[in-house]
Amino acid sequence: MDTRFLGIPELVDVPSVAVVVDVMRACTVAAWAFARGAEKIVLAESLDEALALKARHPDWVALKDGPSAPGFDLVNSPGLLRSVDLGGRTVVQKTTAGTVGALAVKEASLVLCAGFVVAEATARLLRTRGSAGVTFVVTGEDGQADEDLACAQYIARRATEAATDPAEFLRRAAESRAATELAEGVRQGVHPDDVALCLEVDRFPFAMVATSEGPLMVLRPHAVPSPADEDPV
Repeated sequence: MDTRFLGIPELVDVPSVAVVVDVMRACTVAAWAFARGAEKIVLAESLDEALALKARHPDWVALKDGPSAPGFDLVNSPGLLRSVDLGGRTVVQKTTAGTVGALAVKEASLVLCAGFVVAEATARLLRTRGSAGVTFVVTGEDGQADEDLACAQYIARRATEAATDPAEFLRRAAESRAATELAEGVRQGVHPDDVALCLEVDRFPFAMVATSEGPLMVLRPHAVPSPADEDPV
């Protein structure tokens, strides 16, 4: 499998298969939203679009980065989200990196959103699809966020070497600037458990696939075959 690791500004062509990685915290939050029962997540291009969607669909749940704000129901924190009942709900998510990265590759034939919490399911989906070339979108810090790059490299390795040890990749993520800022309260809309929750490997058994549905980019959980059902790598 040929792999590229690019920041959002480096996306000059349309990849065939794209894996959008935002460990801290958009993709981790998305996975938790599905675990808490959300049916789908609409990826908004702007805060104004998120609020407009919420206005048209009052039963939808609007979520953003940073502190709480009028019109939004939740913030981008797995620690705060894990106690929320989202059964059957639609979530509208707007963040500074993760949603931007997904929308930047919306023309790709396959778009996955990923973090450590869905690493194995994501790698397994890449294996079952037989993807020859994969572009990993490292969303944080214009492609320099080490927690995102470490996770992307881990998933890429695991797609071809299922027994890959995550320890070194997790160490890099734990020592990243994002992890430090979250732990020290530099960022707003944070729960003390956020970093630990973002570094849980394979917490959830599904991958997350984003597709265009009309004018919207929509993320949904995607069940993947168990290892026993796969062809040998």
